[in-house]
Amino acid sequence: MRPIRAEIQMIYQDPYSSLNPRWSVGDIVAEPLTVHQPEMSAPERHDRVVWLLEKVGLTADQAFRYPHEFSGGQRQRVGIARALATNPRLVVADEPVSALDVSIQAQVMNLMQDLQEELGLTYLFIAHNISTVEHISQRVAVMYLGNLVELGPARELYERPLHPYTKALLSAVPLPDPALRRPERIVLSGEPPSPLAKPSGCPFRTRCPLAEPACAESIPPLVEVGDSHYLACPVVQRAGG
Repeated sequence: MRPIRAEIQMIYQDPYSSLNPRWSVGDIVAEPLTVHQPEMSAPERHDRVVWLLEKVGLTADQAFRYPHEFSGGQRQRVGIARALATNPRLVVADEPVSALDVSIQAQVMNLMQDLQEELGLTYLFIAHNISTVEHISQRVAVMYLGNLVELGPARELYERPLHPYTKALLSAVPLPDPALRRPERIVLSGEPPSPLAKPSGCPFRTRCPLAEPACAESIPPLVEVGDSHYLACPVVQRAGG
């Protein structure tokens, strides 16, 4: 991992605990440069930090402040600036807006999309909020108990979900317009098993309305069922979706 560590950076879920309270914002953003680009001079690091802060909507003067002097949204902007310091090829965003106020979430999401377009970034966006995933993603992977159950282009997956778990997730998304409400909500039976003691075979079989005895024998592989659309459910595959 060490040779490519600078090319993979992360935006953490909690902007309050992911920043060192004893360091100034400038030092926090400069840390990846100090670690991965030690040949960079102090003036060059300073210029890079200022550029990054301004790129995420902060100012050069704020580099001398400490995390407790910022709001939650501003702290997450600092976290984004730190993640971009080394010009990464991949940014892993772990629930980057879930800890923020709803009014701030849209601002941070729009910032991430603007930076993605401007800098050519690739995001691995991890979230439980289905609407947020739909807004930012081009391809969506659905997981259950750590196993991929469906993978495909965002629009196709939202318009034509195939896996029973994906269908249940999407049926639970609240819609503001009553005219758009789905005719029925899929309610799964039982409770999710512990990740430490997953069921044999398909991890979803204990709650799946389509489960068969064969589902307990092995973990179903992802099989391509359409144009870049993959599904891990032999039952649905046999039925033709």
